[in-house]
Amino acid sequence: MNDLEKRTRTRLTRNAFMLHNHIELESVEPDRAVFRLTIRPESKNPYGMVHGGAIYTLADNAAGSAAHTDGRFYVTQTSALHFLRNQSSGTVRAAAWVRHRGKSTVLTAVDITGEDGKLLATGEFTFFRVDMDIMAEKVKEDG
Repeated sequence: MNDLEKRTRTRLTRNAFMLHNHIELESVEPDRAVFRLTIRPESKNPYGMVHGGAIYTLADNAAGSAAHTDGRFYVTQTSALHFLRNQSSGTVRAAAWVRHRGKSTVLTAVDITGEDGKLLATGEFTFFRVDMDIMAEKVKEDG
């Protein structure tokens, strides 16, 4: 395991929402990340398909991890995710990559594919750079 993967996996241990939804890091490299979700009963909507919120969460985590590969800290600023098809079982993957990295924002793209490799959803996320010391103080104030 290289240093980037170690740092990413350590950061992700603090992501309770991702862990609660059984989303896992598959791979990470500079400006890229791939995550997977093995569909479980709790991943499904009332129609028996993977829930759109689960797909969105998968996409957000992949895109955010691609942004974080520069070692700085970010939060999601905006996103657009286009749902194209769905599936009811198996594994879905989100592959994300950085399209543009600025001083305070990062634009990423993400494709979510099903087991057969077909595109389930695609989109873009913009992340805003944050100062972790300020964020830590904010958590203390709100906690």
